[in-house]
Amino acid sequence: MAAQLGGQPIIILREGTERTRGQEARNSNIMAAKAVAAAVRTTLGPKGMDKMLVSGDNITITNDGVTILREMEIEHPAAKMLVEVAKTQDDEVGDGTTTAAVLTGELLERAGELLEQGVHPTIIASGYRMAAEKAIELLKDITHTISENDEEALLNIARTAMTGKGAEGSKDKLAEITVAAISSIVDEEDGKKIVDIDNIKIEKKVEQSVDDCELVKGIVLNKNKAHNNMPNTVKDAKIALITRPIEFSKMELEAEINISTPGELSRYLDQEEQIVHDIVNRIAASGANVVLCQLGIEDIAQHFLAKEKILAIERVEKKDMDKVARAIGANLITSLDDFDAADIGNAGLVELRGHGEDKMLYITECSNPKAVSIIIRGGTEHVVDSTERALEDALRVVGVAIEDEKLVAGAGSPEIELALRLKDYASTLTGREQLAVAKFAEALEIIPKTLAENAGLDFIDMLVELRSQHEKGKKDAGLNVFTGKVENMWKNGVIEPLRVKTQALNSATETAIMILRIDDVLAATGGAGPESGACGGMGGMGGMGGMPPGMMM
Repeated sequence: MAAQLGGQPIIILREGTERTRGQEARNSNIMAAKAVAAAVRTTLGPKGMDKMLVSGDNITITNDGVTILREMEIEHPAAKMLVEVAKTQDDEVGDGTTTAAVLTGELLERAGELLEQGVHPTIIASGYRMAAEKAIELLKDITHTISENDEEALLNIARTAMTGKGAEGSKDKLAEITVAAISSIVDEEDGKKIVDIDNIKIEKKVEQSVDDCELVKGIVLNKNKAHNNMPNTVKDAKIALITRPIEFSKMELEAEINISTPGELSRYLDQEEQIVHDIVNRIAASGANVVLCQLGIEDIAQHFLAKEKILAIERVEKKDMDKVARAIGANLITSLDDFDAADIGNAGLVELRGHGEDKMLYITECSNPKAVSIIIRGGTEHVVDSTERALEDALRVVGVAIEDEKLVAGAGSPEIELALRLKDYASTLTGREQLAVAKFAEALEIIPKTLAENAGLDFIDMLVELRSQHEKGKKDAGLNVFTGKVENMWKNGVIEPLRVKTQALNSATETAIMILRIDDVLAATGGAGPESGACGGMGGMGGMGGMPPGMMM
């Protein structure tokens, strides 16, 4: 890039920097975002298809939007913004990630049509903001209010979140587990309900079937005891959580020990053994009869712990240690020289269950009743992973529903209602923003249209029928993809938290506007030019080269 001063060129950017400007830059970014949206669009809804993502030996089969976008390893900068939309949606509400990504892509496609007609990007951005604000306001008219005691509504929310995902065959059982788990951890701060999903421990086990998943009041760890002679069951457990290894501390400084006789060697080994014995005695003196160690426990320490009838578990993950600490009211012990009974936690029962070496540790009757665990079972690792993703989505949306107590019908119902009302709103505007608001309304119809297409239905017939029902005032009318008919989805139990819709609308609008406002792309090629696929030169879709095989667009 150079500028002219009195006929003399002045170099502003270093050599090799590529620059794309104006409409070309916008077209490139819009194409990239649309391609990503198209990749996940076929996964939307109960009849959505799955994607197989292959990275080396790691194979993931899923139709979860955020998982797909995260695993695709997208390189194009504008396309990465759609990944951020999905991640934000997942972090905030746990579901609706595909909806947010698809809506962003459609908003950009409609904006591209206006750009071709000569409408300035700033006008489009202004119109989109007006439309999004109006849509959030209109949603209030179709919102239903529930309470945390409305168990049937909560079950329906969980079922809706899991429909179309790998665990759909057992969604009734999993929905019951979800609602029971969330209901047990609801807290209240300043008169407002708070649901912290971190209080729920999820443990996976490849065995039996998804129908054998269970909810445990307490903490479950997929761990076995460190030594065979340790007890399998401890009642009235006093649990010590130790973050240090239980072993003889090796000398950290360089030192040389001269041993000249077998007797000196024996005394040195006896001294090392005595130090470990003293550590175990201190643990026993604190009253602890169960030890969870974040690091390793050496063999001689295991032997002494077993002699004291102390059940010890080694190499427990840090996040699990934190969950256990909350559940039993214990402090993490960071020094084996300085701890006492006040650091020890309590549980009514600690026991190992299972067969042979394949055992799990159950810590139940905890002092904190909000500690719960869910054991996910399945015939294969892929089934277990798919079930975990579905369950996490359900847990998040049920938690959001309890916090907000506001729901809307699903199955494309809110989008059609908003599309119709926004078209009416557009007709009241006088400026060019009217065009952008109308395009925003058209973009919303991509959700019911996609649901129909993925179900093998004629989307034109379905959209016409949906519009007709909503014009008659049936605000909860949505598309039943199983019957191919437009029905009252609230009565059918297809419902979602209001926050899922508002978050998707806000995220999609903000991202579309951000991409539209970019009119100049400067891509430095220092070590990461078009050849490396970092930006693909920004001239096309070369930057999508980072996708796994089978996901190229």
